[in-house]
Amino acid sequence: MRKRTRAGLGVLAAGVTSVLLAGVAGAAPSPGAPGVGDPYYPNAGNGGTDVQHYNIRLTYQPATDLLSGTTTLLLTATQDLSRFDLDFGLKATSVLVNNRPAQFTNSTGNGELVITPATPLAKGQTATVVVAYSDTPSQVKIDGIAGWKKTPDGALAVDEPQSAAWWFPSNDHPTDRATFDVSVEVPDDVAALSNGTLVSKTKKRAGWTRWNWRSTQPQATYLTSLEVGKFEVNQSTTPDGKPFITAYAADLGPSLDAAKASVERTPEVNEFLASQFGPYPFEAQGGVVTSGITFSLENQTRPVYGAKNFAAGANTSLIAHENAHQWFGDNVTLGRWSDIWLNEGFATYAQFLWSEHTGEGTADELAQYIYDSNAADAPLWKRLPADPGAANQFDNAVYDRGALAVHALRKTVGDQAFFRILQTWQKEKAGKSARITEFIALAEKISGKPLYDLFQTWLYTAGKPPVGPNGAAPQALAAGVKQAPKSYAQIKATQELLHAEHAH
Repeated sequence: MRKRTRAGLGVLAAGVTSVLLAGVAGAAPSPGAPGVGDPYYPNAGNGGTDVQHYNIRLTYQPATDLLSGTTTLLLTATQDLSRFDLDFGLKATSVLVNNRPAQFTNSTGNGELVITPATPLAKGQTATVVVAYSDTPSQVKIDGIAGWKKTPDGALAVDEPQSAAWWFPSNDHPTDRATFDVSVEVPDDVAALSNGTLVSKTKKRAGWTRWNWRSTQPQATYLTSLEVGKFEVNQSTTPDGKPFITAYAADLGPSLDAAKASVERTPEVNEFLASQFGPYPFEAQGGVVTSGITFSLENQTRPVYGAKNFAAGANTSLIAHENAHQWFGDNVTLGRWSDIWLNEGFATYAQFLWSEHTGEGTADELAQYIYDSNAADAPLWKRLPADPGAANQFDNAVYDRGALAVHALRKTVGDQAFFRILQTWQKEKAGKSARITEFIALAEKISGKPLYDLFQTWLYTAGKPPVGPNGAAPQALAAGVKQAPKSYAQIKATQELLHAEHAH
């Protein structure tokens, strides 16, 4: 989950040019833009295409870090295309478009695979694109970033905002979601874990096992993960019958039991979150714990947790945070990366709700404590949760101040309207991407209250709000801050691990 800025000056202008050309009657097909025009990461995603499905079929050798195979994309042209890009940093060896060889250029340094099909694609045309490749991902840097995490017994493709380009070609932006089949062959002594349902494990040659995973609901590329290594893999079902798969790295040591005491409670946590946000949105549940990262990430259906998060004992607050993302971030994805508050503000607030549910401090107490503990000149108030900037996308303000904004909304509109807003948001935006402004509009519609000033104060204005999240005037710091709620130390420690990783 590192900060990174993809190269791509002039992308916005190129995108505008493509749109204008496409609108001219009889105009020749034109190139798709190398990005979707997200200001934070201009080269992220691609213009001119919409991917419906990925079929990823690979073989990975941990000893040499060699990753080889094919990815097949089913996509639709959204304009008349003479050529198009895919986000990919590895070396392609061949590309087929609708079964015909296509010309291609490996611009691996900036993560762009530029494809020119034998015949231009017409707007609305569906195409089958097959990319074959073989490379060592740990040696690949995109815009100076090494996103593939080689471990002693395998590797991890887990990161935010981008990780896909180090293992499969894609339209790598949250606005283009697709279904996935991920099939990875690895040596028998290691596992290959991914999202969704484990359809089968097959053996076609001695010493190797192929793990076949399927995600049947729309999934963002950065939420699609691969974890290879020596894992204890457990399979069961949730009380409502969903596949429940968890995995624990072999080197967790004294953190193993604490990790299990946390992750194995995922169905219980999700049952509670469903009572707050609406039905759990996906076909499977689970979690993976690894020592290969310190942070954690909300990979769809199966979050990946850094082992350090359990070094001090069980941490169900973290389970609540990452699984809240199954609703806020996974079911409803970001329209732009500047909308990160829609992910992290609500996932952090889920920790407040879980704390209240478990009797370790109410949401009122947590919100007021954070507000009172941060003086007017504290860093918390200097960032804008609604647009923190690419370099500060995962700043503490997005999490803590973001959660206070959610609580301030709750106190302003009342519990009945508040939870109706959250559940309606999930229902109306399911499987789609959305913007902060859309959430504000829905909140005003449901509550019947003007909320511009509230959100302007908490999300869009630097400085400590003059009135606290519970609607009370600030306490004087000189008089001393009340004792922290019981859950606060664990919430804070978890976030510190996350922010330490981002600082690298």
